[in-house]
Amino acid sequence: MGEKVLKGAEEFYLKGNDVGVLVIHGFTGTTQSMRFLGERIAEAGYTVYGPRLKGHGTTPENMEKASFKDWINNVEGGLEKLKETCSTIFVTGLSMGGTLTLYLAEKHPEIKGVMPINAAINMPDMNDNYEQLSKGDTRFVEGIGSDIKQENVIELAYKRTPVKSMSDLMELSKQVRENLGKVTSPSLIFKSEVDHVVPPENSVEIYNRISSENKSIVELKNSYHVATLDNDKELISEKSIEFIRSLLKN
Repeated sequence: MGEKVLKGAEEFYLKGNDVGVLVIHGFTGTTQSMRFLGERIAEAGYTVYGPRLKGHGTTPENMEKASFKDWINNVEGGLEKLKETCSTIFVTGLSMGGTLTLYLAEKHPEIKGVMPINAAINMPDMNDNYEQLSKGDTRFVEGIGSDIKQENVIELAYKRTPVKSMSDLMELSKQVRENLGKVTSPSLIFKSEVDHVVPPENSVEIYNRISSENKSIVELKNSYHVATLDNDKELISEKSIEFIRSLLKN
């Protein structure tokens, strides 16, 4: 078994009806950031699965060994797990979880709807940082967790980010960005007005470039990057459940 998973970072599965919702956490984060949203969606009657991405929720050293291909495999596996009991699937994710949400939508047009939250597809500052860091032998830099407006709310995330993992996030983002036109699923895009991790323009570009006819942006005026733990977490939950219900009527 090896990896000891931090308390609160475990995967979670909440059994409901035959509508499944995959909820995906972000880069260096954990399922803790998605649990509130997942539980709210489950309370509405749906089956929810929140996988733990490889190398997350343990140690930064473990994360360093994982690649973006592992994370793709984790969410593809999550989709398969839900399909065992669910005939209709929705996907939502925060930050890199939003990137993986869009990745799945590009590959699986049968997904009924997606709800990316502050998804990352283009992070110039991180690209520049990585370019500099990759020339040296620095293995870890300061973490990006807990970009939260509400006071005294802490995200369960690594205090250090593996430099090698930054290149994985950039490669994943690049692939997803290049294929945005393949997304046809109805899309509800959540965008924090102020985000110190992922430029909010990412969400605008996603909106403009996906091929979905049914698409909209919800502005999060009172949250920073980790909006699922911030002042707008109730709004995200309510809007997501409304979105799911509206599509199930069609």
